[in-house]
Amino acid sequence: MTGALEGKVAFITGAARGQGRTDALRLARDGADIIAVDLCGPVSSVEGFYALPTPEDLAETVRLVEQTGRRIVAHRADVRDLDALRAAVDDGVRKLGSLNIIVANAGIFTFGQDTHKVPQTAWNDIQDINLTGVWHTYAAAADHLIEAGAGGSVIIISSLAGFKGLANVAAYTTAKHGIVGLMKVLANELGPHGIRVNTIHPNSIDTEMVKNTAAYALFRPDLDEPRAEDAEPAFASLNPMGKAWIEPEHVANAVAWLASDESYYVSGAQLPVDGGASIA
Repeated sequence: MTGALEGKVAFITGAARGQGRTDALRLARDGADIIAVDLCGPVSSVEGFYALPTPEDLAETVRLVEQTGRRIVAHRADVRDLDALRAAVDDGVRKLGSLNIIVANAGIFTFGQDTHKVPQTAWNDIQDINLTGVWHTYAAAADHLIEAGAGGSVIIISSLAGFKGLANVAAYTTAKHGIVGLMKVLANELGPHGIRVNTIHPNSIDTEMVKNTAAYALFRPDLDEPRAEDAEPAFASLNPMGKAWIEPEHVANAVAWLASDESYYVSGAQLPVDGGASIA
């Protein structure tokens, strides 16, 4: 789809590494300029699960996007901070000219507790980042998106947990279901403007959020220091295609399609990219 997004600008949260960086590179290769945002700092409730991105990670995203020949404006900003997001988007639009695509990708993942034992801080952090942060992402960019007119696209990264009630993943599952409701509202609100809104629902993606010792231990509690190969059969059993971890490039393919005019009349959809896990 080289050139399919020529002349368009995409705003992507959680862009420093992993799925967000992969989305930024794919959209840039298709011709889009990028407004990239990431916290690039710690969240206390995630400590002990996996390390969050750094400023150096965001700088690497900038370098890689620029290698494609596209422009990128990057800011460190927390999706919990609406004013900071607005400032980042406004600066990006001032430098790049418009805004046509929103990819609400930023999120955190904690898991493993019985629902009544989830720490209050962990619950609040996930709702604030994974749910309210998506609303903030849209709210910060909405005026620019509507001003750009028909053909715009809002793409929200949900999860298999946006379809299923996954045991011991209550806070994350609640937030991922919540953004589906937000998507449906926005699809109705933005339809008259010719702007589409959809969610993508990946299974476990091959990124640091899932590929870490804490996640492996959830499936192999019998081991003190489980490795990827120890947990791989258990992860693979979660979908009919037997794939333990989905490559982020395949999720980015769906993002690119929903961002392009090839999906012009697709709005209000919940698109699984999960190896069939949602039907398993």
